[in-house]
Formats: sequence, structure tokens, C-alpha cells
Amino acid sequence: MISFFHSVREDVAAVFESDPAARSYAEVLLCYPGLHAVWFHHLSHWLWLHGMRFLARYISQIARLLTGIEIHPGAEIGRRLFIDHGMGTVIGETAIVGDDVTLYQGVTLGGTGKEKGKRHPTLGNHVVIGSGAKLLGNITIGDNCRVGAGSVVLRNVPANSTIVGVPGHIVLRDGKRVIIADPKDIRDPLSDVIIKLAQEMHELREKFQEHSHEALGAEPNLTIDDGTSPPNISPQDLFQDDYQDYQI
Repeated sequence: MISFFHSVREDVAAVFESDPAARSYAEVLLCYPGLHAVWFHHLSHWLWLHGMRFLARYISQIARLLTGIEIHPGAEIGRRLFIDHGMGTVIGETAIVGDDVTLYQGVTLGGTGKEKGKRHPTLGNHVVIGSGAKLLGNITIGDNCRVGAGSVVLRNVPANSTIVGVPGHIVLRDGKRVIIADPKDIRDPLSDVIIKLAQEMHELREKFQEHSHEALGAEPNLTIDDGTSPPNISPQDLFQDDYQDYQI
């Protein structure tokens, strides 16, 4: 019980540190659904660890109804998690969240496929996830990382990195800008398909030209400029009969 109240005090202090809109303890305690969701999770996670799985899930659903934030009771949450606004945030069963992490509304720490075992992301310490970002699968986001709003992250991200885009790609690492010289480095599945189609079209075009040459023979030389000057013929000489007909 003492550790729970100590955790509550830390969570409230984290809100004042992270949110300039926080004005009073009463406002933070009563009007921050992110805090309420985290506190509900403390209870549901304890029940989950002690084998009371159904009750844990039931409490997590009550928390979802009241806060708009769904945290599976099996997820491991670190200290001082701050969920700002939070509506639509989802944290999956095998997700692991480090200390001093900030999540904005609409963030999903989700799984991919139907495999058992670890299938949700792991976040390091001091990670910030922007609004609407989707982190999917058993991936690891290193310490001090930032994920831009609306990004979709499908692979591991090293520490001290900033990742943006769909699919997510690193634009800053250790304070230095990362230049993507080859667009293939982004590993966009749609881009991969387009590149493959372009290669196949190029191969088909070459084969078509080869068959055309075999069927029609060598192409005639249609060069207009053969290096000789054209004869100097006046319009009157070229159209002499027409000029005679229309002379007045």
C-alpha cells in the first residue's frame, strides 16, 4: 500500500513536469484520465500476476469505459508513465514500457499476426510517442527515442533516435540528421512492389524489342541529315503550272 501511494505521488509529479496545463493537485487528480488508467492498471496487473485473470480483465474494461484508454493487465508498465489526453490509446498484453515514457492520444502498442508469446513492442526509458503513432510487433524502441505523430513503426529503433513516417524511418540519431541516400532504405512494402513492377516492365520492353528486331530485321536508316545541302529550287520552278494558272 505504501508503494502504491509512493507511485501515485510520482505519477502526479510527472504530470506537473510534463504538462504546462496542469494547475493544481485537485485538477490533476480528478481531470487526467491518463493517470486514472495507470492507477487502474496497477490494480489489474497485480490481479493478473496473482492468477485472477478474469477479474483483472474486467477491471481493465471498466478503466477503458471510464478513461477511453485500454491497457491490458498483462502489460508491464514502468514508473512515471504519462498518457496525455489518452483517448484511443491501446497497450497490448506483452508490451513493456520503461520509465518516464510519454504517450499521446491514439497511440497503439499492438501486435501482428496470431503468434503466441512476446508480440508487442518494448519501449525503453524516456521515450516520447506522438499522437496516433502505431508501433506494431515484437520490436524494441531504445532509450530517449521520439516517434513522430501518425508514424507506423515496424522494426527496431536504436537509442537516441527520432523516427517518422509510414513506414517509420530514422531522421535523427544522436542529434545528427540521417540522410537517406537510397529510397529503398525506407523499406516501404508498396515501394518495393512498385520497384519490382518497374523492373519487370523494363525486362518485358527489352524482350519485345529483341523479338521485333528478329521479326522485322534491322531498322532502316531514317536519318534526314546526310551531310549534303538540298538543291536550290525556287517555289516558282517547283510549282510552275500553278503559278501560270493564277497569274493576272
